[in-house]
Amino acid sequence: MRPSGLVRTGSATRYLQAFVFSGIGAVLLTRAYLEMAGYPRIGGGGFHIAHVLWGGLLMMLGLGIELVFLGRAARMWAAVLGGIGFGLFIDEVGKFITADNDYFYRPAAGIIYLIFAVLVVITHSLRGRTDASPRERTADAVDQALVGVTSGLTAEQRTAAMRLVQGSRSTVDLAVVQLLAAVPEQTSPWIARWRTLVGYPRAALAWLAARRWLIIVVAGYLVAQPVLTLLGATLEGVTGGLAHGRELGADIAVIGAAVFTGLLSIWGAVLLRRNPYRALRLFHVALLADLLVGQVFKFTVNQFAAVSALAVDLLLLWVVAAQTRRLRRTDASAPR
Repeated sequence: MRPSGLVRTGSATRYLQAFVFSGIGAVLLTRAYLEMAGYPRIGGGGFHIAHVLWGGLLMMLGLGIELVFLGRAARMWAAVLGGIGFGLFIDEVGKFITADNDYFYRPAAGIIYLIFAVLVVITHSLRGRTDASPRERTADAVDQALVGVTSGLTAEQRTAAMRLVQGSRSTVDLAVVQLLAAVPEQTSPWIARWRTLVGYPRAALAWLAARRWLIIVVAGYLVAQPVLTLLGATLEGVTGGLAHGRELGADIAVIGAAVFTGLLSIWGAVLLRRNPYRALRLFHVALLADLLVGQVFKFTVNQFAAVSALAVDLLLLWVVAAQTRRLRRTDASAPR
């Protein structure tokens, strides 16, 4: 238990993901709508309601739901509404940091990206954490029991919650086990159908991510992508396009990030057969460097057209994490 009284929840990643993806979706949809609609003004004369105000209202609504209601549904609504509101808010960052309130300030795209990238990295770092204290595990189990009281628990959820306090002889933990056993079963047919629907693609993706040959494909991409970036920059330098670009500083930063990630990726590819753990760690660092540095300046140069490269980086980060878990399971089950 921290001195502040704040206790981490084991389900934080679920709600952080909802917040982040809702925010990203809000930014992309807002930008697309405004461009298609010709950037209309809400109001007349000198009156204009900026969408940052709607964002603030949605964040307030999400916070209000979390303060008033209990259970998983309230948290998810708070995360989604808060994420949409935050997306509408941060979309206008260009107005906040320029003297002339320039919504189209080009570095704004990189700033927006960086904020969400940091949130993604935080979410990724919290996934599967095993450093929870006994009190945090007890509090997390009680929280799951509360979910069961309000909406029921599936057999898997009940087992996972009981595992948090498994083996403890504490009076509180024994009472939590009894409470978890007593809460109702989740019987909603819609929830069961949804779990079945998403279960198949999730299982297929998990199977694919655990294939050993896939990491070879990932290594090839991680080596080739910075090399192609450097070749493109060299070509632009020869033709004069680089020197006359609108964002020369950002272009140079992209080149520097490509050199760094390329060297790490080549090093990882060399080590892949002899030391796969070290190789995966290098791939992980290369991806984080591209996410937190390279992509920031790619968004500055290419604006929101860089979203596709971001999606590829996130997919590769997921594959590297899955391959690391596969190696750990293999080592744990290997004969001593």
